[in-house]
Amino acid sequence: MACALLRQLRATIRLTSRLKGGRLRGFFRDMKVCHITGARAVRGSVIHRRGLAKKKGGVGRHITKMVPRIFAPNLQRQRVWVPELKKFVRVRVTARGLKTINKHGAYKALKKAGAI
Repeated sequence: MACALLRQLRATIRLTSRLKGGRLRGFFRDMKVCHITGARAVRGSVIHRRGLAKKKGGVGRHITKMVPRIFAPNLQRQRVWVPELKKFVRVRVTARGLKTINKHGAYKALKKAGAI
């Protein structure tokens, strides 16, 4: 009884430690993972610029700041037919992962990735 209560308390603490500003920090980023390649969303930044380019008659472009953003993988939800299992398997896979499936075969690629 005490162990179950302790386990539940730890899970609650773990969940609340991931909260930041009312939302889960890494939760949605972890959802966007390719089942084949393991590609996931990556944090990066974008350069904000202002001004008109010199070739357009301006004084030139100036960098004002770096703005954080997330680079998401090109994920598709696909139903892949696996002849060895004689059924469809739903996978979340990137475009590169689809090429891997086409090259090596569905069963071999999914088995190696641990998706089936």
